[in-house]
Amino acid sequence: MAGAEFEFSDQDFQRVRRIINQVAGISLADGKRELVYSRLSRRLRQRGFRRFEDYCDFLETSGDETELSEFVNALTTNLTSFFRESHHFEFLAKELLPGLIRSRGLNNRRIRIWSAGCSTGEEPYSIAIVLREVLPATGWDVKILATDLDSNVLATAERGVYEWNRVKDLSEPRLRRWFQKGRNAQAGWVRVAPALRDLITFRQLNLMDDWPMRGPFDLIFCRNVVIYFDKPTQQILFERYADILAERGHLFVGHSESLFKVTERFAPLGKTIYQRCL
Repeated sequence: MAGAEFEFSDQDFQRVRRIINQVAGISLADGKRELVYSRLSRRLRQRGFRRFEDYCDFLETSGDETELSEFVNALTTNLTSFFRESHHFEFLAKELLPGLIRSRGLNNRRIRIWSAGCSTGEEPYSIAIVLREVLPATGWDVKILATDLDSNVLATAERGVYEWNRVKDLSEPRLRRWFQKGRNAQAGWVRVAPALRDLITFRQLNLMDDWPMRGPFDLIFCRNVVIYFDKPTQQILFERYADILAERGHLFVGHSESLFKVTERFAPLGKTIYQRCL
C-alpha cells in the first residue's frame, strides 16, 4: 500500500486471512484488505513491528496466546443492541416460553439458553428481561450461557454497564425495572439490574474448539455470526448446534443468514427462527 505506515503486501493479506481462518474459522472476503490494515496497524504499532510479515511471523511462531487473542479481537465485528431484531424476542415472549410453561410438568422446569456470539452483552440481557417478564417468579431453574471469542467485549458484557444512549429507546417501564441509573461521576451510564445478571454466565469460547458444555439447550441464539464463516464451516457448526439442542429445540440466526442448503436438521418457522427436527 503506497504511502502506508507499514508494509502490507498481497501476500501479507492472504497470510492474515489464513491465520484468522485457522484460529477462528472466519473467512475474510477479498474486499476486507483495508479493514485488515486499519485494525491491525494498531497492534503492529503497539508491539513495535514495522512490517506485517514480521507480525505474522510472530503470531505463527511465538506461542503468544495473548497477542493471538488481540489479533482475533481486532478482526471481529461486534455490532449489537438491546432487542435487536425484535421479532425474535416477541416470538420468545409470546410463543416459545408460554409453550414451554404449558408443556412442562412440575418436575421439568429447567430451561437452558445459549447466546453464542454475545458481543458486549445486549443480547443475553435482552433474553434475560423476557425471561423475567414472562416466567413465574418462582419454581423455574433458568440459566443463560453467553459466549464470545472476543475477550474485550466479554469484559464489557460481564460488567453490565452501558452508556445511556444504548438503552434510551427501551420503554420507560423496562428502564425503571431493569436498569439502575448512575449518579454524579456515573451520570449518563446505567447498570443492568442484579436480577438479570444472576441468570447469565459469561465465558470466552471459540466456536471452532471443543465445547465444554454438554447441554441440552432449549434454544440457541447465534445471530450475525455465521456470515463470517464459509459454507463447510457453517455446516459443521449447525450440525453441532443440532447435537447440543434439546429435541424440538429452537435456533435463532441473523436477518441475513439462512440454513437453506446448509443443513437438513432444522425446520424453518419463519423470520430466521428454526426448530430442530432431526
